[in-house]
This record gives sequence, C-alpha cells and structure tokens, in this order.
Amino acid sequence: MNEMQLSDENKRLKYDNAKLLKINEALMQRVEEGGNQSAPYAAFEHSVHLAEQVREKTQTLGETLSQLERRNRQLKTFQQRFTDAIESLSEAFVLLDCDGQIILQNSNFEAFLQTSNLPSETVLNLKALTEKKDHQKNTNNDGQLLKPVFQLSDGRWFQLNERPTVEGGRVLLYTDISALKKAETVRYEQAMAQKSVQLHSLVDNLSQGVVLLSSEKQIEVWNSRFVQLSQLATQQLHANIGLRDLQALTELELPTHPRLGSDFYVQTLQGGTVLEIRVHQLHDGKTIITYTDITERHRNQQSLQENERRLRLITDNVPAMIAYIGADLKFEFTNQVYIDWYGSTSRGLDITELDKSLNYKQIKPFVQRALKGESVIFESRELNRTGEPNYLLKSYVPNLDGNGVVLGFFVLIRNITERRINALALQKAHDQLERRVVERTSQLSSLNQKLLNEVEERRRVQTDLQAATREAEQANFSKTKFLAAVSHDLLQPLNAAQLFTSSIVEKTVDAQLAPLINSVSSSLDDLENLICTLVDISKLDAGVVKADKCNFKLSDLLDNLAREYQQQSGLYGVQLRYVSCDSLVHSDSFLLARILRNFLSNAFRYTDKGKVLLGCRRVDNKLCIEVWDNGAGIAQDQQTEIFKEFKRLKSSRSAFTNGLGLGLAIVDKISKVLEHPVKVSSTLGKGSLFSVTVPLADKTDLPQPAAQLNQALTKTELAGRTVWLVDNDFNICAAMKQLLETWDCTIITAASLADLQAQVDIGNDHANILIVDYHLDDGINGLDVAEQINHLRSTPLPVLMITANYNKSLQKEIKEHGLLLLHKPVRAIKLKTTMLYLLNKK
Repeated sequence: MNEMQLSDENKRLKYDNAKLLKINEALMQRVEEGGNQSAPYAAFEHSVHLAEQVREKTQTLGETLSQLERRNRQLKTFQQRFTDAIESLSEAFVLLDCDGQIILQNSNFEAFLQTSNLPSETVLNLKALTEKKDHQKNTNNDGQLLKPVFQLSDGRWFQLNERPTVEGGRVLLYTDISALKKAETVRYEQAMAQKSVQLHSLVDNLSQGVVLLSSEKQIEVWNSRFVQLSQLATQQLHANIGLRDLQALTELELPTHPRLGSDFYVQTLQGGTVLEIRVHQLHDGKTIITYTDITERHRNQQSLQENERRLRLITDNVPAMIAYIGADLKFEFTNQVYIDWYGSTSRGLDITELDKSLNYKQIKPFVQRALKGESVIFESRELNRTGEPNYLLKSYVPNLDGNGVVLGFFVLIRNITERRINALALQKAHDQLERRVVERTSQLSSLNQKLLNEVEERRRVQTDLQAATREAEQANFSKTKFLAAVSHDLLQPLNAAQLFTSSIVEKTVDAQLAPLINSVSSSLDDLENLICTLVDISKLDAGVVKADKCNFKLSDLLDNLAREYQQQSGLYGVQLRYVSCDSLVHSDSFLLARILRNFLSNAFRYTDKGKVLLGCRRVDNKLCIEVWDNGAGIAQDQQTEIFKEFKRLKSSRSAFTNGLGLGLAIVDKISKVLEHPVKVSSTLGKGSLFSVTVPLADKTDLPQPAAQLNQALTKTELAGRTVWLVDNDFNICAAMKQLLETWDCTIITAASLADLQAQVDIGNDHANILIVDYHLDDGINGLDVAEQINHLRSTPLPVLMITANYNKSLQKEIKEHGLLLLHKPVRAIKLKTTMLYLLNKK
C-alpha cells in the first residue's frame, strides 16, 4: 500500500467518523424531541445504546489511524531497502510510469544513457530504441530468444528484460551481452551453410504443403506435397507465372494475406480432403503458405462433438443436480440443472468459489469423508438465485480406481424444501400441543369444569395430530411411489442414446474411434443399471412390486442363468459348474431370477480365478437353491451389513468397481415380497454360500411350454424390409431411424397415427413390421393405434410394442392381444432378434 492509498484510507476513516457523530447527534435530538411521552426510559436506554456504539466506532477509528502510521514508517523502510537493492544490480535498471517518464534508476542506467546519447526523459523501451536509427541497428531475434536483443551504434549488444507494473508503468533491465553475441555470430555463420541444405531436404519431405511467395507475389520455393495437393505441373511452377494465373489452374486457394481475425482457415477440396491453410508474413515482404491435411481430425472432432451432445442431453434432462468434482476440489462436470441453480458453468472452478451464499465450512467435513472413500448423504440449507432459503439433500459418492485411490466424487442433489417445511410444520404443531397441555394441567386444581373441556380439547388436538401424521406419511409414501414410477421419463432419453450408439457401432468406424465408442456404450449401460437399480429400490420401498407367483420348471430358469454366466466365466477366469434340477416350484420367475443373478454376480465379483457352483438341495417340501464359491469370503461381523443399502465389500475386479452396493439390499427386499427366506454362510479366506428357499409345486400342475423366439431366426434377413414406427419422442424416432437404416431397412417414423396417415396410406401401402410406443400424446396408447391400422388392412401387420413401463398389468394386457413387448431402453441385438422372429413367424 503506497502513500497515496494510505492517505485516501485516512480520509475515508475520518469521513466515516464524522458521519457517525452526525448520526449520533441526530438520533439524540430525535429522542429528546419525540412525541412519545409514555416511554421516556426506553428512549433513554436507546440513546445510551447508540452512544456505546459511537464510542466503539471511535475507538476502532483510532486503532486504524495508529495502524496507518505504522504502515507509513514501514513503507519508508521498504523504499530505502528497494533503492539499495537496485543499486547493487550489475545491470542497468530503470522504473517508468504509465507515461514513460523515469521514476527510479540506478547508476548503471545513468552510464547507459550517456553511452546511448538519449535524453533521460525519453521513454526507454525496445520500440523507442528501434526507432532511433542513429543509436542502434536491426534487432537480432530469430524466434528462439525469449527476450528482446538490440545493438547500439557503437557495436555493443544489450538484452532487454521488461515487465509491466500494476499502475501501468514498466520495469526495464538492460544487460550487456556483446561478448556472447560475437561468439554466437561465429557459430551462426558456420552452421548456416549446413542448415540450408538440411532445411531444403526437410521442407521437401514435410507432410504439409509449403510454398514461399516473393515480395512481388511470385512462387519462389515449394515442396512435393504442395505439388501433390495443387495438381500443378513442375514446369508451370518454374515458368514464373503470376499468382492469379496459377490460381485459375488449381482449386487449391493461394492466399497472399492472412484472413482478418483468424490465424488460419479451412478449405475442403472436391475429393473430400480437408486442409488447414495458414499464411505467415515475413519481415522482408515475403509470404509462406502452409497446407495441412486435417481430414481425419476434422471427422473425429465432428463425431466427438455429436457424442458429447447426446450424453449432455441425457444428464441435462435428469430432474436432479448432478456434478463430478475431482480430488483437487475442482468441478469437471455439471449438468444443466446444476448450472441453473448456481448460475454458473462452474467447470474448472473450485468448490469453495462456486456459490458465495454457501459456507464451505458447513460441507467441508462431508467433502473430506467422500475423499476418504466414504459415501455421504446429508442435508444443507442454501439460498436459491432469488434469495429464498431452500433445503437440499446431497449425496457424495466417491470414485475409486482399481487400487482404491479416490479420483474424485459424484454429487447428486435433490431439493427437499417442501418435505422439510412439512416436517417443521408438524413439529411446530406438536410443540404447540405440548405447551397447551402444560398450561391446562396447571389449572386442574381450581377449575374442574375447565379440566373436562381441556381434556376434550386435548383429545381433539391429538386426533388432528394423528391425522396430520397420517397425511405426512401418505405424502412421503406418494413421493416414494412417484420415484418408483418415474423410470419412464428417465429411460426415454437413455433409450435414444443407446440406439444412437448402436447405430454408430453398426457402421464402419475408424479403429481409433472404436475404444471411444465402446466407452460411450459402456457408460450408457452403467447409467441404465444405475437408474434401474435406484428405481427398483424405490419400487420395493413403496410397495409397488407385487409377486406374480405361478408354477414353473426350475430348470428353464436355471439353464438360462447358467448359459448367461458361463459366457462371462471365461472373461473373468472363473470356472462355473452347474447341476441341473427339473423340480417344479411355485414362485415369481422374474423376481426369483433377480435374486439368483445377484448371487452369481457377487460370486464372480469376489472370486479371483476360482470356482462357482450353482445347484439345488431339497429340504422337506421345499427346495433350497444355492450358489457356492471359493472366493475371498465374508467376515462374520459383515454378513448382516452386506444386505444394507450402499454397503459393499472391496473387490479385486475393476469391472465391478462401479456398483452402488444395492444388489443384496434388493435381494433382501425381493425375498420379503416373495416370502422366500435368504441365507448366507461364509468363512473368511475360504468362500461363501448364498441360498434362497422356494416352495415346491404339485407336478400335476405343469405350465404350458413357452414359445421359443429364437427358432430359425438366422434364416431371415432385414435388408429391404419396410418398418413403420410410431413414437412421440423425436430423439427415439431419430435414433431408431438411424439404426434401422444401417440394417438396410426402409423406415417411416411418426409421432402419432395422424402423422403416419399424412405420410403413407396405412390401409394399402406396403409394410413389413409396425413398431409402436405404448404411451403416446393426448392419452392415446399404442394398442389402440395398432388396432386401428390393422383394422384398415386386408393383411394385418406384425406389431412390436415398446415401452418404459414395467407394470405387470400392462405386460398382461399386451400379451392378451397377442403382441410382443420390448422394454426401454431397447438393446439393438434384442430389437433385431425380435424383428427377425416376427418376420419369420409371418
């Protein structure tokens, strides 16, 4: 802080002190002249309080003035030290103000001024010296020197070090490098001849096209790549033809000046080659033009931008704030909901800089826990952009690498203001009730009649409280049920993204893009599993999931599971052994399969190059389905913890590090729905046993065998087939169209029946398959649309119904109509298999 700033600070403090004195005087006068004669003591008390505040402000001002004097003395000391320091420098030092006038200099600079014959008040910078032709020659800066170098008329060379100051001035430091320059000149002249030959060979073998234009805009030098790109003959280039005439002989642009506002520009040739053209102006008036082939980079950039846009579309439409923060506490990703809430893109910002209304100290303990590898859920009170307080439920989930090192953590934030307000209102009502009970109880000894009235009032209030409690519980149940049913809206954009990714995989893609596309596809699969897992937990908590039990052969279920995991066993070095069982059981095959898949997945996850056994054991009139492994095992004190939400053991397999620890929690909830007991037995270091017990069914009550969908599917091709698609989601229509066109299908997409009728004659035009989304606009369902279309046709079309609704009553309704159903997100291979089945069946 300099003297001027200290003086301004002193004036400001004096002004504030005077203003406080005036305020005190005005308040005292107002109190003395006030018309409220009924409260003189209050007025006196108020004036005393104001006087105390003025005294405190005056004391603070005095302390500030004392501090200001100490800073003045320190400043003088620092100035003297600075003067001694610059005088000790061997270089010429000078400090200039914003107008170029000298503020401070050392004796070496005074000697430099006398040698250069420049007046002391001149602006001493590199530009001023180069303009003085009688004091210096050309600057020798070949692009490798980072600091300007110049030569005086007496032959001496100086190097200039220049740095701007905060006030707009500059600090200049001149170093004599005459001896260094002489040695450098000798080396330079010796190397020039050899470098000239090397440079010519280098330019001619560059992958870039290079051409040198003279100051008269004639081509002087070119390389073979330029000849190849321009398609000009070497004789034409040697003929000294004008640049304008040469331009007429080639489609390659031959600019003479850089484009305004850009270092380069891009030209696309007729053959599809994309070139980056740069124009470099030399000091002698000559021009160098370079042509770089960026065709592959241009295509890759377009593909990456499109993939990023699709992924951003998914996260921006999730009704929650989502972000990712690295281990350095800087934001690496935020979705649109997060940006809208905090009013900033936040990418690259530190978490402490994002929102000034949020005290970082409040969330610091939770951030530290997340960075230690712990999943954290907590509530936080923050102000929204309009200044209103809101309550947020925040979840921090750490991101661990294969070695267990925390790379960062995921942030999921939901607004629970309404729920918190309801809870506070309920607590307030409860507190009011308690106070009223205490007040009424104190009057029991003297007011018998009031006692009876108070008892009746208490009963009424308790009844209201119970009703309010039931309403709050019902509201919480409805909210949980809503989350369980919201999967339709979440899976719609995810379905479109997976279809787009599948269409990219179907096409021929450069080998360099294959890992990126596989990563995108894997990320979408992980996102689907995450959403489905969270929705399953919510549905189970809300009681939406009901068991649809029936009799079925257990071998049908276990054979499919064994085949599915037999394919994965080779990938993870696990040997799967399966003992078949033909028993008839009574259960829900879908929910039972969920339990067994979790058992097998856990066995694969925690068995490193070991063995897994799937089999059954009969116990009385029940059947115990067991999954054995000889993996790491589970400690005795953790065998109950693993069935809790977000609790999972550490696995050595990187393929399973992205789980949430919800698998066995779902198993526990499904087992309660099915009323099938689940047991676990494990020894640390030896292996584990997971089992579920199901009731046996009467063998006389056998179900009808299910139709096989995969018979003779490979005998039918999709090429040349015409498909009609009705879906009210534009992105899904676009993704489905792109995917089916890669299979050489002709596809007509429409958002409704009216839209389809506007494009085709639904009664007479040729088509092979009709694909319809169940939930359409204006309350119309896909079953009605399919029925209307086939009613107008002489030969009904095979119909494939798609939906994100997993409701069993809907599945039953579609099955009763004799239609096939696929759930979103739709897998490309499953879609293709189902379409082939429909065509073969027809």
